[in-house]
Amino acid sequence: MLFDLRRCVGCRACQVSCKVENDVPLGVYRTWVKEVEKGTYPAVRSHFIPIVCNQCDRPACTRVCPVGATYPMENGIVYIDAHRCIGCGYCMAACPYGVRFIHPTRGIAEKCDWCWPRVRDGQGPPACAANCPGGAILFGDIEDPKSEISRILAREPVMAMKPETGNKPMAFYIGLDDEAARLVTRGEGE
Repeated sequence: MLFDLRRCVGCRACQVSCKVENDVPLGVYRTWVKEVEKGTYPAVRSHFIPIVCNQCDRPACTRVCPVGATYPMENGIVYIDAHRCIGCGYCMAACPYGVRFIHPTRGIAEKCDWCWPRVRDGQGPPACAANCPGGAILFGDIEDPKSEISRILAREPVMAMKPETGNKPMAFYIGLDDEAARLVTRGEGE
């Protein structure tokens, strides 16, 4: 997944469409937009940064699950088997991005799965990408050199959140700088 922050206006259509698509209850999020302020008064600006599960290539969350409920699928999506999850929260503690939560009524871990059922069934890209009015979210196969996402990744400078963790995050950002990434990953912003 690719987020072009130059095109994000902070409308939160991605956040709302995710809640609707995945029946996410109030108070928790699979996708959300963080707003961070950068600069020094009077030159302070708001920056909007969509946050999702990074579907890491080497995810720490999968290594700590005592029942194997969270695992990477062949397509790269890190998935949670709701029938196996016991809601222990180990995966939440292991995730350096803070993108997992315990569902308040189901009692199991949940997170963004890039709308895998929707994508698998041919209903289009994840809801967040399908409903972004600014076209700031792009979903595709980075292994296919002819895909739009591969072509953009080849020509644009991109950044991932917390690459130093060794998890190899697969969500990329155009227009993210070190200061904004630091503010988001420290939990600052709304």
